[in-house]
Amino acid sequence: MPDELDSLTLTGLTVQANHGVYEHERRDGQSFVIDLTVWLDIASAAASDDLDQTLNYGVLAQQVHDAVAADPVDLIETLAERVAGVALASPLANRVRVTVHKPEAPIAVPFTDVSITITRSRA
Repeated sequence: MPDELDSLTLTGLTVQANHGVYEHERRDGQSFVIDLTVWLDIASAAASDDLDQTLNYGVLAQQVHDAVAADPVDLIETLAERVAGVALASPLANRVRVTVHKPEAPIAVPFTDVSITITRSRA
């Protein structure tokens, strides 16, 4: 259960990418903002003060950035699944919550943000 584990959170990771249904989104690109929380057990890392015993958030941030910047997809739902897969690739990760924000989405009325949030667990 996530409540029984520790969590690591990255907030506001911003990536310029070319995802979207419309041709102009694929051509011109836009900003996507990623928030993610990974549940894991950090007791061993805390006791040993050893980076190798925990999830390196700098490495994770770069991996998420690279995954979001790669291979355009139509839906932010698909992008969220991709990011969840990146986080869960770490053997330390038990569960992840990913929010993909698309603040420049092609919406005809005034808005601040649109986002999708998913939660996935290790199979």
